Parts: sequence; structure tokens; C-alpha cells
Amino acid sequence: MSPLVAHESTRKLLDAWVQDLAPVIESMTDRPPAVHWKPASGTAEAVGVSGPETSYSYFKIFCPQEAGIWIAAPAPTSDRIGKLTLQAAGLEESNPEEIRKTWREIVSQWVSSLARSLGSYLGHEVASEDAGEQPPEGQHDWLMASLRIEETDLPAIAVALSPALVKALSLSPHAEYSPADSGEHEAAPPPVASRTLELLMDVELPVSISFGKTELPLKDVLKLTTGSIVELNRGINEPVELLVNHRLVARGEVVVMEGNYALRIQQIASRQDRLRSIR
Repeated sequence: MSPLVAHESTRKLLDAWVQDLAPVIESMTDRPPAVHWKPASGTAEAVGVSGPETSYSYFKIFCPQEAGIWIAAPAPTSDRIGKLTLQAAGLEESNPEEIRKTWREIVSQWVSSLARSLGSYLGHEVASEDAGEQPPEGQHDWLMASLRIEETDLPAIAVALSPALVKALSLSPHAEYSPADSGEHEAAPPPVASRTLELLMDVELPVSISFGKTELPLKDVLKLTTGSIVELNRGINEPVELLVNHRLVARGEVVVMEGNYALRIQQIASRQDRLRSIR
């Protein structure tokens, strides 16, 4: 029997996590999917998720020792959900790179929910870290998550779990974890603030406020002179937009502080709004 279903606690944790995928996708696409899963074991080839048409996402899970999880998505599944997400954000046309990044954002949120659930179960903080795109090697325990969205059955997403993660999932609540139990080496948990992040904190980004936009024919642009008035697409009582690095971050109202214009933030932009500002 697969260890993913041998322990009732493991099965319950995975049941809850797989079901977490539905609200993650619905929040991004505005379409609620049906999700169910079954266990599998073997290599990526054995479970049918190898080849150039499959995208692999690898994440490290620190519980607190390092474990790994791979998510393999067939192109029809990742492309479909990525496109639906971008369409929900108002982007009817999208390129493969935008779709790939959108899918990885969904997967990252899903893995983060597993870290939170596992942390609550074990009684201590569990962190996750995006470790790039790479396929799993060798034998693994898998769960195959099938999706049905808009009355269409999509090819299953395959999730491979390292022995260390399977062991952590099968522990009793609040149990102490030993890396010797899984045969894997102990790894330190990720630092709270890496040196790379510290360096990025000093990077300066352009911040601007957008009062509105409009489009003018070239002939009207050439007629602009001192004193010309250009009407914008935003009403006088509508909030203005705060842009960081040319991306929408928040909305608010214009105020005056010590003789200078300033912005009082009233609303943080939603994920859909941020996606719309990509282009």
C-alpha cells in the first residue's frame, strides 16, 4: 500500500491540500474546478508525466529539515489554467511566457498552502521555497490530481514527494522529526533574510502616480500648445493609481503635505489588477 494512504493522518492532510487547489484556481480564474486525487509510485516515465510537453516545478519544504516536492503539469492543463487566469485579468491575448509565469504563481500558492497546513499539523513553522524548474529523478511516491473545469476533464497534475516529505506527513501531530528516519541528510531551514534579499532592499524603483489616461490621434497631439486641456478617463472623485516600476500596486487619494502633493493609500491592488498592469 502506498504510504500516502497507509496513514490516516497523511491521507487527511493530502486530501485537504489537494482540495486547496480548487480555491486557488477559482480565485485566479473565476471558475471553480472539481479536484480529486489518487496515489501512484515509480519514476516520472512510469506515471506518464515525462517529456517536453510537461512543465516541472520544484519546491523545497523545510519542516524544519529540507524535503522536496515536484509538480509536473501536462501542457494542456497548465496552458488552459494559465490562459483562463490571464483572461480573468482582462488579457485576452497572451504569450507562452506569460502563461508559464502565471501557472508557476498558481503552483507556488498551492505549495505555500501545504507548508501552512503541515506547520499547523506539526506545531511549528514550515517554510517553502521555489527552487526552479527541474524534473524528479528516480523512484518517488506520487499523487495524481485530476481537474475538471468548465465541464472539461484536464490531464492530471502529478506531484512527487521526497522520502523526507512523506515522513513528515506521516508523523503524529506535534512529533519531533529526525532526518535519520527518512535516510536524508539534515539541512538548515532557510534564513529569515538572505544576503541576496538584503541587497535587493537597497534597489531603487521608480514610483509614480497616474491620474488617468487617454488616447489622442496624432493630428490632435501635434495641435497641443501651452494652455491646451487634455481630458483623462478618470472622474474627479475616483482614486488615482500608485505605480511601482510601472506596475499597479495601490490606489488612493491625492493630499497635500508640507506644500507637496502626496498620496494617501486607500486600497492595495488585487492580484487580477496587478496582472492587468503587466502590459
